[in-house]
Amino acid sequence: MHCALYDADRCRSCQWLEKPYSQQLSDKQSRLEQLLAERPVSQWLPPVTSAQQAFRNKAKMVVSGSVERPVFGLVQRDGSAVDLCHCPLYPASFAPVFDILKPFIARAGLTPYNVARQRGELKFLLLTESTQGGMMLRFVLRSRAKLDQLRAALPWLQQQLPQLRVISANIQPVHMAILEGDEEIALTPSQSLAECFNAIPLWIRPQSFFQTNPQVAAALYATARDWVSELPVSSMWDLFCGVGGFGLHCATPEMQLTGIEISAEAIACAQRSAEMLGLKKVSFAALDSTAFATGRDAVPDLVLVNPPRRGIGEALCRYLGQMAPDYLLYSSCNPESMAQDLARLTAYRVERVQLFDMFPHTAHFEVLSLLVRQN
Repeated sequence: MHCALYDADRCRSCQWLEKPYSQQLSDKQSRLEQLLAERPVSQWLPPVTSAQQAFRNKAKMVVSGSVERPVFGLVQRDGSAVDLCHCPLYPASFAPVFDILKPFIARAGLTPYNVARQRGELKFLLLTESTQGGMMLRFVLRSRAKLDQLRAALPWLQQQLPQLRVISANIQPVHMAILEGDEEIALTPSQSLAECFNAIPLWIRPQSFFQTNPQVAAALYATARDWVSELPVSSMWDLFCGVGGFGLHCATPEMQLTGIEISAEAIACAQRSAEMLGLKKVSFAALDSTAFATGRDAVPDLVLVNPPRRGIGEALCRYLGQMAPDYLLYSSCNPESMAQDLARLTAYRVERVQLFDMFPHTAHFEVLSLLVRQN
């Protein structure tokens, strides 16, 4: 992938851009095998590859510059702004949206936030696109001061960009590099963006996590479904379930599935998908996954975990080791924490492992591991 910003040393987010893609995959696989060297793996499956550009479905843009000439992208340590509207990681559909948003900023009077002066209102623009064609746009504001102006200007924006199905304002008042605050204000009647992977309907809401590489995410969910379909399981927990992608792929009409996720936004999405699929034995709840699991005196046949970067941790590992469900399916975005967790799960053998290259041109990747209880 060629990137003019990288060549000009203006953006180094893609640290591995100069490394051939085949070498990137080889280095990631080697790193994963090194991390799991202490745990024998029965079957290593080949890495699942990604498109090398235009694969991201989400842009997180710092807004800087002036209200008449806003810059969307990032701010360097020296305070200089870098425009990322034509970043090759984004699909071609993003640049025309940014082109319209720049004059809209002036129409709405949304002064870009100046970090040094702690003045201004508009901090970030968050744009997400569904594979179904719709988009979600979030304005991250310092306060509610410009909300009325934003609402008054929105009809013009919606006329220009009818693909914007979901629009909201997030209030983030803290003078820190925090992407979003707790308060989300709906600016459109709909606050759910329709998505679909492998014929499974999914929903993206403003404050729910969703994978940023749809092609690889769809492959990850399909692989989990295929692995689970080979196992003699009739009950399952989907912990840290997000919008329910894993559980909804793996569930059958006969399977008892419980999905747990701390985010109420994500759980609302998962419940809606389950209803659309007509799954009667599926339930989702907005709870802490570790507290939910460790508070139960019985476990299902299979426990699937998809934790944040910190992993599932010692308490949940200890509980799973004691309760010993027949199978564990572990999806991880941080192989270091996953390796630490697997080292604690000594009651299990690692049956198979597969790398999913969710983040080309960086050292990051996703992993799916199947663990089987040892007799």
